[in-house]
Amino acid sequence: MLIPFSMKNCFQLLCNHQVPAAGFKQTVKNGLILQSVSNDVYQNLAVEDWIHDHMNLEGKPILFFWRNSPSVVIGRHQNPWQECNLNLLREEGIKLARRRSGGGTVYHDMGNINLTFFTTKKKYDRMENLKLILRALNAVQPQLDVQATKRFDLLLDGQFKISGTASKIGRTTAYHHCTLLCSTDGTFLSSLLKSPYQGIRSNATASIPSLVKNLLEKDPTLTCEVLMNAVATEYAAYHQIDHHIHLINPTDETLFPGINSKAKELQTWEWIYGKTPKFSINTSFHVLYEQSHLEIKVFLDIKNGRIEICNIEAPDHWLPLEIRDKLNSSLIGSKFCPTETTMLTNILLRTCPQDHKLHSKWNILCEKIKGIM
Repeated sequence: MLIPFSMKNCFQLLCNHQVPAAGFKQTVKNGLILQSVSNDVYQNLAVEDWIHDHMNLEGKPILFFWRNSPSVVIGRHQNPWQECNLNLLREEGIKLARRRSGGGTVYHDMGNINLTFFTTKKKYDRMENLKLILRALNAVQPQLDVQATKRFDLLLDGQFKISGTASKIGRTTAYHHCTLLCSTDGTFLSSLLKSPYQGIRSNATASIPSLVKNLLEKDPTLTCEVLMNAVATEYAAYHQIDHHIHLINPTDETLFPGINSKAKELQTWEWIYGKTPKFSINTSFHVLYEQSHLEIKVFLDIKNGRIEICNIEAPDHWLPLEIRDKLNSSLIGSKFCPTETTMLTNILLRTCPQDHKLHSKWNILCEKIKGIM
């Protein structure tokens, strides 16, 4: 059963002293099951941050259900250029988010359930959480063959991944979150999580590709609602708490003081791209010139999402050295993104002579460079 979560009927919670009095004031007796009414990835990730930062979870575990509109979520230490097709994300208007936990890149849509298990650091146990999900799945469909792996994934029929795991362990609190594929768009998932970019060298955490399958393909009765209710029932029985799922609004500052600033930070370019571990790109591409193909070489060092070293090499007869040097120097210090590169190259173009052939070559070069961003 779903219960709207408000100050009048809120399940009693206890917060640490740094939370303003307007927030959750009282005590959770045993634990709590929450579900977000938002499908915004940044708002839902902010709920995780808020609970982790402010809640006293001693003897009061929390299970949080959340689903997102189409979005790609990378791990804390990952490189988005290495993990996904950023050009396709922009074309489709799909959000990119960087979470605060480690692990690999995942695709979210309304056919995927996200589950976050909050506990104290001492009670943190990923395998116990996965066993709980397995019991819930077995309760609704005993014929399902689903097993937990040593990597804390859930495999269907011994080969198809239906759940991946990530976690964050703080000084006193911890959370383990995982996905559960119910009816996700598999075509979108595979195309978005395939990087087209070549020549990247990075020490960032790399995702491990896996075969995936939706539970709905195995049994059409396994909808997201059925699965969430099953997990909630099992969680409540295990922790001996009320099995009702309490609906929360992640933008409600009366319940979560300061949460909107957390969501805003998660949307910034500095967090999503700027937190990428330092990497380099060494690649080349060809341009057509007088019925032949010329090779253009590009070497870039990127730190904090900004170009630190830039060396673009092209034949002098195609593009004069002076023009290339201007481009190389202007890109240093700029964000490694097509929007900023477009702005910089347009400014540079206006400083060049009104040579239509030169402008055409310049535009071709800039489009190629933006293609690797």
